[in-house]
Amino acid sequence: MNVWLTTQVSQPAVLVTVVIVEGSGPREPGAKMLVTARGQHDTIGGGHLEMCAVALAREMLKGAATARLERYALGPTLGQCCGGVVHLAFELVGPELAAVLAGLRARPREDHWRLSAIDGPATALLLGPGESSIPAVDRERGTHVLRDAQGRRWLADPCLAPRAHLVLFGAGHVGTAIMRLLGELPCTVTWVDEREDMFPADPPVNVTVEATDMPEACVTAAPADASYLVMTHSHALDQRLTEAILTRENVGWFGLIGSHTKRVQFERRMAARGVPQDRIDNMVCPIGLPGISSKLPAAIAASVCAQLLMVWERQQTAALNAPARLAVAS
Repeated sequence: MNVWLTTQVSQPAVLVTVVIVEGSGPREPGAKMLVTARGQHDTIGGGHLEMCAVALAREMLKGAATARLERYALGPTLGQCCGGVVHLAFELVGPELAAVLAGLRARPREDHWRLSAIDGPATALLLGPGESSIPAVDRERGTHVLRDAQGRRWLADPCLAPRAHLVLFGAGHVGTAIMRLLGELPCTVTWVDEREDMFPADPPVNVTVEATDMPEACVTAAPADASYLVMTHSHALDQRLTEAILTRENVGWFGLIGSHTKRVQFERRMAARGVPQDRIDNMVCPIGLPGISSKLPAAIAASVCAQLLMVWERQQTAALNAPARLAVAS
């Protein structure tokens, strides 16, 4: 997840950002990679495009080059079948940009915009929600280039906190396998289990560990529209958590590990407790994508994470299409 940001390098580096994509391109605007003389962290995709971008970044490291914006025609220039045009921004990571990146790392669950001058002296700014800027950022757009009153070009780049949040109950083999994959995905996770010794010593940076003997409290504390995944070591605990999830408001998605038989049992028990049928119907059990029958923890994890990505992309699309959408508070 955001390797370009979480990887801290001590040697000189160039930050490469996809700014504009015309037609078909390998990555979306806002995708980034960090390039050093001998390393590369994250990817802008595209094979030959990325190779050319890395080469240019390393040429910049050899001199005192300033920021620059480069246009790549994928078909005519690079021989790629995508056929689109990609504009990349190249920024030397000097003291100001390094401070911006440190600010993003310090507040990973907050929305920010970063502003970097493409022309003239190196200038980098980090803006939180509601902060004004010179030049003014169009907060309804994604990554873009704008000009100030003097005609100077700036890269305006939203660095938004992940919208997807999962509360995962269970630190067994399957839960741990899922967590390894989620550590690479654009989401935040609260990982809950009563057994503190089950958690790894160094969980992914987007994961918050909750070792508690009152896991139901994590259901109450979860943000609105969070996703929930229940796979504990105890059917009795699974049932308590299921009831807590199905009786709270604003549940984005709920998955329960188990067989069709377990689903039937839990449906009957929830109905007997007065849980509305429409909420029971929204419970996903068994979990995972149809057609994958392997019981290997890694296979289950791959299937469930793919399922979550599908859910989160649908939710993101719905949010973007909502009339009252506001990606960053203004």
